[in-house]
Amino acid sequence: MNQKFETIVIGCGGIGSAALYWLSRRLGGKVLGIEQFALGHVRGGSQDHSRIFRLAQHQAEYAELARQAQDKWREVEAESGVSLLLKTGGVIIEQMGSRDLSLSGVRDLGGYGRAMTQQGIAFEELSGPEVSQRWPQFQLTEREKAIYQADCGLVDAAKSNAVHVALARARGATILAETPVRAVRPSGDGVEVVTDRETYRAASAVVASGAWTNELLAGAGITLPLAVTQEQVTYYATPHLREFAPDRFPVWIWHGEHSFYGFPVYGEVATKMGQHNGGPEVTAETRSFEPDAVRQERYRQFLARYLPRFAGPELYTKTCLYTVPPDQNFVLDQVPEHPQISVVIGAGNAFKFATLLGKILSELALDRQTEHGIETFRLDRPAIQNPSFQREVHA
Repeated sequence: MNQKFETIVIGCGGIGSAALYWLSRRLGGKVLGIEQFALGHVRGGSQDHSRIFRLAQHQAEYAELARQAQDKWREVEAESGVSLLLKTGGVIIEQMGSRDLSLSGVRDLGGYGRAMTQQGIAFEELSGPEVSQRWPQFQLTEREKAIYQADCGLVDAAKSNAVHVALARARGATILAETPVRAVRPSGDGVEVVTDRETYRAASAVVASGAWTNELLAGAGITLPLAVTQEQVTYYATPHLREFAPDRFPVWIWHGEHSFYGFPVYGEVATKMGQHNGGPEVTAETRSFEPDAVRQERYRQFLARYLPRFAGPELYTKTCLYTVPPDQNFVLDQVPEHPQISVVIGAGNAFKFATLLGKILSELALDRQTEHGIETFRLDRPAIQNPSFQREVHA
């Protein structure tokens, strides 16, 4: 049995690779990362060029984490010399009267404003026509209102994962790709991680495995109430490239009948649009990689009405997985009965925080505590412990 590692990270996607990096800063070569597929694979939720990074958050605890995450991203950039964050500004648009704001999980601009004010984050309130005046690409009316936050932008997902991995390796970390983990088991004060070729023993383990989490935690006697959904984004080969360049067009979020989001031209010579929480429930095994034609048509109709020059021939549509607890908040905690095992669930909303979450996981693994506020994300909360908790869908 191999016992040369202090901590083992299972899953090397966005958060797992970040945990590996932060652990390597303290452990050097005494940390092991294990990934069941090739590094950079497209089967989970961490692939693609871009994720929205935003200080504009609807809940105070997330706004606080966002500010801390921004600092940590800049720290990783400084060490690597690779640009990961791109500031574009961000506009969050609400279509008034299109949703019942009394429903649990519905996000409104008032909530964003309160959370940012509490954290001292500057923002502007805009009417629909004011948005269109500032960015004529939008065709909005008095029915819409918006918040603009200047420090929003995007974080390069694939590049971030690769940077975290490279920096961890530079400090001596070992990474095993295409190595499925069959079990994660408590063993005394430590943990055993079983693969087909070898069983590894360490003092602690970090489970960052998304849709495969419950399979791995079964050995620790824990099952989390997680829903896995298949989501998708579409890239459009807009002919209006200059209008949608990052220095002329912000990342955006739309709260209306559906929740949409989009990016300026980045990663591909194309704009990018997706729908938050729009996909069917699947499993890691039953998911497909086929685009949903209903959502593709929904995107086209939305763009024709509100962002016509953003559209163009569809370059491609690609799918990914969300893994989501019933209240749609992160899981970020130690397993109560086995604190040597830490677990994270990103809830379809984590990549913007990935490097900070990796740092927090490194602290949980090595110190059994963290200075960061994670009370909302604990495993002992009602959404995880109460089987009758009513599932929320944030929109």
